[in-house]
Amino acid sequence: MRFYIETERLILRDILPTDEEAFFEMDSNPDVHIYLGNNPVSNREQIKEVIQNIRQQYEDNGIGRWAVIEKESGKFIGWSGLKFIKEYENNHINFYDVGYRFHPKYWGKGYATESAKAALAYGFNELKLNVIYGTANIDNKASRRALEKCGLKFIEKFDFPLWNVRCDWLEITKEEWNKK
Repeated sequence: MRFYIETERLILRDILPTDEEAFFEMDSNPDVHIYLGNNPVSNREQIKEVIQNIRQQYEDNGIGRWAVIEKESGKFIGWSGLKFIKEYENNHINFYDVGYRFHPKYWGKGYATESAKAALAYGFNELKLNVIYGTANIDNKASRRALEKCGLKFIEKFDFPLWNVRCDWLEITKEEWNKK
């Protein structure tokens, strides 16, 4: 296993093929996709492909989203972490994005903030990044609040064509992170 990080309540590790069932349960839930273009997955083959793509990102970019395991239950509850974005997004290309997605039964517990803080620490301390960005649908106040709790600052609103929605663009620099 390439990645293994423990926080107070979570284990962050590589996403594995064995996560397929729980990943499918999360990503097929329409509530999960309310702010993501309303396009939940409909079959396990889609999840297999997602997992394969994330694992390929580990190889190609040295980073990718991580499985989030709740320590208390030992269950896969979602994913979180950094992703290297190679496509243009809000006039940026080749940048690192912090993000997360959780099964609804784990919403509102602070797991997004806790896991994102661990990802930011990894990005700044291990990868030696200078800036990390975050994106949240403008209607997803909880996601934006989680990013702000991690120290990201709102920069601007922009149109996110993949989801066909308006989003908030946030960022944090290494210097800002080190002041926390």
